[in-house]
Amino acid sequence: MSARIAATFEALRARGRKALIPYVTAGDPFADVTPELMLALADGGADIIELGVPFSDPMADGPVIQRASERALARGIGLPRVLEMVRAFRAKNTATPLVLMGYANPVERYGVERFVADAKAAGVDGVLVVDYPPEECEGFAARLKAAGLDPIFLLAPTSTDQRISEVARIATGYVYYVSLKGVTGAGHLDTAQVAQMVPRIRAHVKVPVGVGFGIRDAQTACAVAAVADAVVIGSRLVQLLEEQPRDKVASTGREFMASIRRALDSMEGQHQ
Repeated sequence: MSARIAATFEALRARGRKALIPYVTAGDPFADVTPELMLALADGGADIIELGVPFSDPMADGPVIQRASERALARGIGLPRVLEMVRAFRAKNTATPLVLMGYANPVERYGVERFVADAKAAGVDGVLVVDYPPEECEGFAARLKAAGLDPIFLLAPTSTDQRISEVARIATGYVYYVSLKGVTGAGHLDTAQVAQMVPRIRAHVKVPVGVGFGIRDAQTACAVAAVADAVVIGSRLVQLLEEQPRDKVASTGREFMASIRRALDSMEGQHQ
């Protein structure tokens, strides 16, 4: 497990707190704002940051994150620029874990071995490749682990016990439970279904369980945090940021994180 991710969850667990994990797309809403935005998210209370690698043909992303990817790609944001952003963030923040989230095509075009080495050198802690199922990426996962990076996997409401067991066998860091059948940003989060599914996942996996998709505000974040180890917020944040002028992006991100963090912290110690 990545030292930063392990230490973060250990410290949160000791206080009965839940991890807050925002997702933003690299290079959006402005090409030069991402390192400053990530620093602001951490300052606002983010425990781990997921940074999206723009891709032209995403499968799991709803319209909000698709638009963000399209804007970033139009500005020429590919993996080399994303890793530059990580290095710029790490120059000022060496504590907050950073996870790259994206698709297999950019990684394979970059070169898998080169990607793992460069991600490690830049200061990445984990990698979530949406379209790498566990049975097809054991070699990739082994390379990540050898470099001290966590291979992170998605699980869904349709995941069978067998699939959960396969993920459990090679996942480190945390697993990301997609809380609904659909794409990011959908509004039909069923917290009762999440409450049923998370114990099923925990019966197999030994790493923390994060939940995302459909979490839009403090109320839904708290409902999920009652049963999960981490709350992931993406589309609502990306949507909020795309409406801001350049000079308001970082402060808007910080304030949104702080509002969710305050709500989660009001639960401190209630759920172990």
